[in-house]
Amino acid sequence: MKIGISTFLTDQGIRPAALGRALEERAFDALLIAEHTHIPVERRSPYPRGGELPERYYRTLDPFVALASAAAATERLLLGTGVALVAQRDPVITAKEVASLDLVSDGRAIFGVGVGWNREEMENHGTDPATRGRLVNERLGAIRELWTKDEAEFHGEFVDFDPVYCWPKPVQHPHPPVYVGGGERAFPRVAEFGDAWLANNVRADALGPQIEQVRATAGREVPVTVYGVPGNPEVVEGYTGLDVERVLLYLPTLPERETLEHLDRLAGIAARFR
Repeated sequence: MKIGISTFLTDQGIRPAALGRALEERAFDALLIAEHTHIPVERRSPYPRGGELPERYYRTLDPFVALASAAAATERLLLGTGVALVAQRDPVITAKEVASLDLVSDGRAIFGVGVGWNREEMENHGTDPATRGRLVNERLGAIRELWTKDEAEFHGEFVDFDPVYCWPKPVQHPHPPVYVGGGERAFPRVAEFGDAWLANNVRADALGPQIEQVRATAGREVPVTVYGVPGNPEVVEGYTGLDVERVLLYLPTLPERETLEHLDRLAGIAARFR
């Protein structure tokens, strides 16, 4: 089982390049980072985990700028979004950003995608929360066309463009792996667009049946990465008996010195399961 890190990169925490180097030195295989463009002051959408929304949500760095910085400081570490909020993203710009990250990292990009939960945030991007699922599906389809066709075009309900040129193309063939986040409602999206399912902190005792369900929906063996796993050996142990490709241990957002100390502890845990 591979072990990576999931975290929020913010202006208050360790810088991306320093984090990337530290992860590679400690033999973690991947870094996936969260995205929020902003948080509206007047927010009605409840935080999915309950309680007050943590400050890290207000302060996330742009994921592709941050990951490019980490790419320049590393050689092997996989670099991805966990997740990019496609409901809030222009598909042409996003296709270029992901392909550019894949190019500058020599083929190490992972495109983790999700629909999002903060309705006010997506409304500020002109997205109707009621149709965000269909919108995300169209944008993913358009991005795939832009990555794989020299003259790409797309005509849908929300996304519509005649043939265009869009470079660079990704280094990975046919494109960087798309990790689709979400629960059962996202399984058809995994089937249509996903190269893997990104399960968000699903407990090991509940994950087995969901793995069976997502694979039945897709009609194929879907790799599974579990995002946001607590840094607890007993918790990690629970995933070893499941058909899970990777777990991403959760790294709190801290200044560099505290982050490195925390990573040393997580690296000790990870070493038990490699």
